[in-house]
Amino acid sequence: MANEENTNVEELKLDDARRVKVLSPGMLVAKRFFRNRLAIIGMVIIIIMFLFSFLGGALIPYSQSQVFYRTEEMKKDYAGATYINDYLLYEDKDAEIPSDLYSKSILAITKKQAVVETRGGGSLALRPLAGDSYIIYSAEEIKNPRAMKSQERKDAAAESDNYFEYDDVSYIFDDATGKELLYRVSEMAVICKLSFTPFSEETKLGYDFYKGALLAMSEDDKKFEFDGASYTIQQDGEATAMVLAEDGSDYVYISNMNMNSVIGGVFLTPDFKETAALAIEEGKESFEYTNADGETDTYLLSEKSGQHLIARNQETRVIDTYASPSKEHVMGTDANGMDLLARLMYGGRISLMIGFVVVFIEMLLGVIVGGISGYFGGWVDNVLMRLVDVIYCIPSMPLYLILGSIMDHYRATPTVRIYMLCVIMGSIGWVGIARIVRGQILSLREQEFMVAAEATGVRVSRRIFRHLVPNVVPQLIVFATMDLGAVILAEATLSFLGLGIKYPAASWGSIINAVNDSYVMTNFLFVWVPAGILILLTVLAFNFIGDGLRDAFDPKMKR
Repeated sequence: MANEENTNVEELKLDDARRVKVLSPGMLVAKRFFRNRLAIIGMVIIIIMFLFSFLGGALIPYSQSQVFYRTEEMKKDYAGATYINDYLLYEDKDAEIPSDLYSKSILAITKKQAVVETRGGGSLALRPLAGDSYIIYSAEEIKNPRAMKSQERKDAAAESDNYFEYDDVSYIFDDATGKELLYRVSEMAVICKLSFTPFSEETKLGYDFYKGALLAMSEDDKKFEFDGASYTIQQDGEATAMVLAEDGSDYVYISNMNMNSVIGGVFLTPDFKETAALAIEEGKESFEYTNADGETDTYLLSEKSGQHLIARNQETRVIDTYASPSKEHVMGTDANGMDLLARLMYGGRISLMIGFVVVFIEMLLGVIVGGISGYFGGWVDNVLMRLVDVIYCIPSMPLYLILGSIMDHYRATPTVRIYMLCVIMGSIGWVGIARIVRGQILSLREQEFMVAAEATGVRVSRRIFRHLVPNVVPQLIVFATMDLGAVILAEATLSFLGLGIKYPAASWGSIINAVNDSYVMTNFLFVWVPAGILILLTVLAFNFIGDGLRDAFDPKMKR
């Protein structure tokens, strides 16, 4: 008897047809879906993408806009030097200076005249000194044979000097016309092609110092007094000299070269200028200088268009652009010195969020318009379907270009751009869903369950969204999963074209935007290849899931 009972009781296997019949429709769909290996692979990839983007972004210590720096030695311009080709005028503040003093002085030097007339009717007299320097006087012609025949006048002529003093009065004589003319003069300024650099920024130089130094350079004793102190000229050639104070310390450096720092707040000491000028005159390519703190630096010399450039190698903090993958930056850094792994994680949030928000907007609009159109038919259907046709005819790319330009003009923030992008893409992409819903409802509204719902007095909105739309949900789910990949790809394309997400916010498409530069594309593959792979895997995964759901909801379509 026991054997007969065991024979009559037949065990049902899990995949037995009779066993399947007792499963709910949802279980049947799930069973078919999980049998599809590609759908499972797609599901695993999407889960990994969500963990990578949302959980990884929360765990990584860097933000998407954090900029990293590195220290490296770079050649930087330090100073510039040029020979003084134009005359420099140092005026006596106590003298009455005519407006055309400089131009008339240059005219006199050019024509080698000792005396010239000014625009105001006065006269200027020039006394030549050594090193192409001159003292400028205001001159008044006089008739004074006694001063002309004085011993001082004879001594000045013997020394080839047109200046002399007689009875505590200064005179200049001019014999350029063949007739000696005598002028009583008073000092106004000195003019030369030399610059004066004090050793201390607090040192103030006056006209008497300039005149005394230039006179000392022209005389043998090389000494002069200024402001109650005695100074000595230590000359090195005609155009370079050092002015020493009474205690023998360096006081002022005189040179025929202008040298200025290109770095704000840096004072070039006379020692530095002297060392640099000597190196330039000797034609060296570099020189060493030890500053007051005992630090020795090497300076590089170069010439460009008559200007001598002084540069030095110094440690500089620069943006760590295109850094190769390392422990600190697993995937390296981008053109802005930002961590690529962090930007990929935060970019995944935006790309996935845009995909789901856009699909939600499309579903909402498509179900409402398609449900109303399919249920009521007639003129309502005609009006709504013509609206769908009009939206179908709107070219999306030109619209994106226009709206992108508008947002650029108003300098929209990255957050506003994300919201606008979702709204725009959702407002254009719902028409396909509306047609699918309309077609399904047109075939469902005449079925018996709808006649029964109408007979029981169920209101119209409940009939559409409670009885008809749920029967379209399988098709909507399949469409949504397929559309998610398309939306992510569209967002990546817009960001790649510069119309989507803007710096500093990141999306996978904006990260790939670096590929616009062919040099980056070929030499820094780690910048754009990972983002491209993530987009590829995500879109492929959503397509796998969509195919799996389509086969699960309608096994007859399975090939």
